[in-house]
Amino acid sequence: MDEMECEPTSKEDEEEGQGKPIVVLLVGAPGSGKSTFCEDVIRSSTRPWVRVCQDTIGKGRAGTKSQCLNSAMSALNDGKSVFIDRCNLDREQRTEFVKLGTPLVEIHAVVLDLPAKLCISRSVKRTGHEGNLQGGKAAAVVNRMLQKKELPKLSEGFHRITFCQNDSDVKATLNTYTSLSQLDSLPSGCFGQKNPDTKIQLGIMKFLKKVDAPVDVGADVNCTNQALSSQITKEKDSCFKQPEDISPSSAAAKKIKGDEDIVDHSFDETVSSKDIPTLAFPSISTADFQFKHETAADIILEKVEEFVNKVANARLVLVDLSHGSKILSLVRAKAAERNIDSNKFFTFVGDITKLYSKGGLRCNAIANAANWRLKPGGGGTNAAIFSAAGPELEVETKRRATSLIPGKALVVPVPSTSPLFSREGVTHVIHVLGPNMNPQRPNCLNNDYVKGSKVLREAYTSLFEGFASIGNAQGNLLEESTEKLRSEVSVSQDHFKGHHIKNGPINDQKIKRVGAYESERSKKCKGLEDEPESDCAESRDGRENFNNKKIGKSMTKTWGSWAQSLYHIAMHPEKHKDNLIEISDDVVVLNDLYPKAQRHLLVLARSEGLDCLADVGREHLQLLRTMHTVGVKWAEKFICEDELLVFRLGYHSAPSMQQLHLHVISQDFNSKHLKNKKHWNSFNSAFFRDSVDVIEEITNNGRATIRDEDNLLSMELRCHRCRSAHPNIPRLKSHISNCQASFPPSLLRNDRLLLAPSSKSGSDS
Repeated sequence: MDEMECEPTSKEDEEEGQGKPIVVLLVGAPGSGKSTFCEDVIRSSTRPWVRVCQDTIGKGRAGTKSQCLNSAMSALNDGKSVFIDRCNLDREQRTEFVKLGTPLVEIHAVVLDLPAKLCISRSVKRTGHEGNLQGGKAAAVVNRMLQKKELPKLSEGFHRITFCQNDSDVKATLNTYTSLSQLDSLPSGCFGQKNPDTKIQLGIMKFLKKVDAPVDVGADVNCTNQALSSQITKEKDSCFKQPEDISPSSAAAKKIKGDEDIVDHSFDETVSSKDIPTLAFPSISTADFQFKHETAADIILEKVEEFVNKVANARLVLVDLSHGSKILSLVRAKAAERNIDSNKFFTFVGDITKLYSKGGLRCNAIANAANWRLKPGGGGTNAAIFSAAGPELEVETKRRATSLIPGKALVVPVPSTSPLFSREGVTHVIHVLGPNMNPQRPNCLNNDYVKGSKVLREAYTSLFEGFASIGNAQGNLLEESTEKLRSEVSVSQDHFKGHHIKNGPINDQKIKRVGAYESERSKKCKGLEDEPESDCAESRDGRENFNNKKIGKSMTKTWGSWAQSLYHIAMHPEKHKDNLIEISDDVVVLNDLYPKAQRHLLVLARSEGLDCLADVGREHLQLLRTMHTVGVKWAEKFICEDELLVFRLGYHSAPSMQQLHLHVISQDFNSKHLKNKKHWNSFNSAFFRDSVDVIEEITNNGRATIRDEDNLLSMELRCHRCRSAHPNIPRLKSHISNCQASFPPSLLRNDRLLLAPSSKSGSDS
């Protein structure tokens, strides 16, 4: 196991050269390896430990619980940590030892929940056991004890509980406690639990060739089909879905193969640490980019404090590989001075790609200190994460973006086929790029720490907003809304609006404008990165809330600040009068900032809660008709000025801008802003829903059909009149300017197109 640690318990303890003593209750059946665990830790650890074993407490003979308690208290008074080496299989047996906990003494449990067959086999075969539990009688004793097993819960008073189901888990936990120095402490919570509330392992009956379970199993164990169903449903609805192989529900619902034990479960309503959304992140820019550690530590804590004070049900973990990490030491010391809640933020030494399998720390999301190209390779965290995640992460990243600018973050869901998901339970990787102070790397800021600090603050803000957006998009119950966090955290964009580092690679990518964080964009929107007012397909994070070709799916997503501009215009038109051409109680009208044709208007609804077409129902029909009427009015006005113009009115299935808006666009598509396949197909495929069809569908069905399939925006380029294919946009534009073919009959029906009367009669003929 990779070494790990958490922050020292307090500044005062550091000054005295001593941390909190720990009492560790070993919980496990005879033969589970409790004594071996204690001896291995004591032999290798630098922290002073005392083993209290009831089998030998009476001068080498078996003693009493009272003797064990007295011995433990004596060791604690000497400043030593204590292992309670008893079976401790039910709550009653643990209660008195848990009471040893005080503000100055932490109580931990290490649960050696190994297969019953293994424990019985070890007990039967061993010789010279301290308690003389060996040979043939051992099997019956183990069987009887496991019938009464009650796994510990945090609610009993434990600071930390670690569950081990196999030898690999035991080894990892052994290394955790062995590496714990006198000044270190471990994060609180419940770690590694796969089988919550296991009462009895019925496989023991099979091993002992008994056919009937104990009479009291039904009374003691709530393992009805209804309970399992409830638990499984809760897991599916949880804000961060875990992979099946480490999901409590999946473990409960399936029969274990071979000779392994079949385990029944009851539902535990106690919230453990695995239920808390957790982000693990490295220090940004302090390694290869050579940002000053002292300044970076201050910025980390400033942004962490900002986040944890606003989002209650979430946890942040700063991770580094080295015990001697300077940045971890600085952050720990400064966090103690600021009194930041250690349940919401702590430091951890370990491999960020193996936090669960090697350290027992379950993290739903991990941050990657990425390069601007979002490519694997290099060294450090970036190389490690791409390597651990496999090629799936690179593919998924490319689908969303091809580059990243300093100060921004990109949220990428981890595919279920990735080892990071299946082994570690990581559901999202958040790529983030900080400022560079290394003259040997691109875009060096030449020690400009004013600009560098600003960019680093933006990077952490983008990272934490991206993390919050994951829970928000999936229905996570955060006690403080992400919107409040975003509204109160000012993110300056001056560095990115026309002030990119000159001659740098970012400039070559022509990324002119960005939003609060890049996770709101997908690779689908790549061509619109310099044109945020235009619509394109939503990022996958947003689209996951839609079912292709299904009716009635509402969108729930977090919008970046750039994507909220239409919303602010609709809600406060008085502040944008110079940019509006019509204002009424129901709608506002403006020219698209990046028009895709000679005439391209947007008609914005002024109703709260209507972000996109998926939010619209029958109760909004009058508003839709009003928007359509206003759009027709403006189209007819332009046609009167130029009879050659033809207009189409409609909505994008998955818009990139918040606030329901109707496109009124002329069909010449003569614009310098129409640059790529995505631009073209967003107006000339089923992705574009005609206004008349939307009104008809909602009238009849209550919802509009959403067409946001991946392939719609990547279809080949075809003329919207004659349907001929073309290899690129310039060739297509050249063709369109000369094409005299009639529009397809499907567009000429149901008033989908608005034409001059003379053109309409020509079409009819």
